[in-house]
Amino acid sequence: MTAGQLEKWLGTDESKAVGAKSGDNDGESTGHASGRRIVKLLQTKQGDLTDDDYGHMRKVVGYVHRHLAQRPDQSKSELEGSRWRHSLMNWGHDPLKS
Repeated sequence: MTAGQLEKWLGTDESKAVGAKSGDNDGESTGHASGRRIVKLLQTKQGDLTDDDYGHMRKVVGYVHRHLAQRPDQSKSELEGSRWRHSLMNWGHDPLKS
């Protein structure tokens, strides 16, 4: 997803309704907080990225790979509104667009 697409998605109720909530972010899910960080990373010049930024990118790739492997056995139309898809979208990946 582009930074603009992800930012728009993160503003939806569907985005805020999925994911494990942590006490650290005022009830915001871990994936939603990660999505906000991904938007910032996508808007950052490559030369300005830190080791911590690259570490977060590796975390995102790991999450996406693990959750793609857990794809529910449903048709594409059934997956459109699924929590599985919405969770992945919070992490910047729309599995139906790949």
